[in-house]
Amino acid sequence: MSATVVIGDGDLTFGEVVAVARGGARVELSATALKALAEGRALVDRLAAAPTPAYGISTGFGALATRHIDPEMRAQLQRSLIRSHAAGMGSLVEPEVIRALTLMRLKTLATGHTGVRPVVAETMAALLNSGITPAVREFGSLGCSGDLAPLSHVALVLMGEGEVIGADGVSAVEAGPVLAESGIEPLELAPKEGLALINGTDGMLGMLILALGDLSELVKTADISAAMSVEALLGTDKVFRPELHAIRPHPGQAASAANLLKVLHGSAIMESHREPNECTRVQDAYSLRCAPQVAGATRDTMAHAATVAERELASIVDNPVVLLADGRVESNGNFHGAPVAMVLDFLAIAAADLGSIAERRTDRMLDVARSHGLPAFLADDPGVDSGLMIAQYTQAALVSENKRLAVPASVDSIPSSAMQEDHVSMGWSAARKLRTAVDNLRRILAVELVTAARALELRAPLQPAAGTGAAVRALRDAGVGGPGPDRYLSPELRAAEDALKSGAVVAAVETAVGPLN
Repeated sequence: MSATVVIGDGDLTFGEVVAVARGGARVELSATALKALAEGRALVDRLAAAPTPAYGISTGFGALATRHIDPEMRAQLQRSLIRSHAAGMGSLVEPEVIRALTLMRLKTLATGHTGVRPVVAETMAALLNSGITPAVREFGSLGCSGDLAPLSHVALVLMGEGEVIGADGVSAVEAGPVLAESGIEPLELAPKEGLALINGTDGMLGMLILALGDLSELVKTADISAAMSVEALLGTDKVFRPELHAIRPHPGQAASAANLLKVLHGSAIMESHREPNECTRVQDAYSLRCAPQVAGATRDTMAHAATVAERELASIVDNPVVLLADGRVESNGNFHGAPVAMVLDFLAIAAADLGSIAERRTDRMLDVARSHGLPAFLADDPGVDSGLMIAQYTQAALVSENKRLAVPASVDSIPSSAMQEDHVSMGWSAARKLRTAVDNLRRILAVELVTAARALELRAPLQPAAGTGAAVRALRDAGVGGPGPDRYLSPELRAAEDALKSGAVVAAVETAVGPLN
């Protein structure tokens, strides 16, 4: 388990978010956070006692904001808000996403700007530390006014109601007994606290940060698989030289080109088809020659998305928001998910294109007319054996799905709340489809790696570079077999996918050639 993440003494990092979401790291509220929480709550209590209506404190919500709520009904107002908004449907959301969105909301609560009592933040921290995961459903958020339904399912559990994910990790069970078993006292929400628990972009932001973590590994993988394909297809590495990329100064492109050169360095296969000092193949297909341009564009897209995520992670998203400096509580629109939604869609486009170029390289290695001496479909006995023919079909199906997933969700908007919420971001939907696109990209690259590894071994007795050779050995160690007669292929493709998910392939290459960009 990772070290404890302290909340309230500075901005969270991406690494801390991943540690809590995936690594089960504990969280702790700092003394600074507890002080800010107490100050923010004192302001809300004064407004709740005042005769002047204050939105979300002594009024209804959304389209019902014009109704003043009597003091004796305000606790019921909070309960009703959470119960009615916990209206999600569909499959259970993955525990790592729920932990991430819970952490994101706790981070905002801890600033004091939401006006909740310290006990609310403390209970949310206890929920994370106990390993209890609220059951959140796939559909319900429009990415505006916050991820309302997903966060409401979390808030409902804080109240001792709703469902949590069971010990089997796949079923939903009643929350109350699970909280009691962990010694967590359910909350009775006070004025303003219901809104504060659900008015944030926390779900879409958590999924953005997790996706960036996954993609940071996959862009390295894409450079490795591209290098293996270039080598297997007797391509040239001249096009990856730094002086060619310095004249088009996109940083991601230069980083990918440098990776390709490093992974290909010292290749006996590549040396075998050079004239004294130059490669005779100077016009490779675009899928080989332009590999750093496409992977580089993905890297630059990720850099932009990371900038947006960093800003959002440093933000205080709630409505109304408590301004501690002067004691005002003001309505605002900071819950709108547009900034996050747009980069989520942008990343889905990048993932689709990175997978698309990988599939073109795979197809080239399987085509006897374009593979420069490799057997058809890399089969042991073409005609009797089909080799990797259908592996490429599977890869093509994944590429096609990613193209569909690249259609942006953020350009859509369906008005809600009696036209009060008349423009929404669909950021949650953008995040959900990005998660699928990233998983598909990993599988697409796994197929390219399996194909290129077999192709490199079929170039024997010529030996691959140290970097590409390390990748081949990592696949073999993971249970992916080499050339030979046809066999049950699906388990080997899954083993390659698992080797990418664990980081084993990138780690093996970096051990052989040094860190990649």
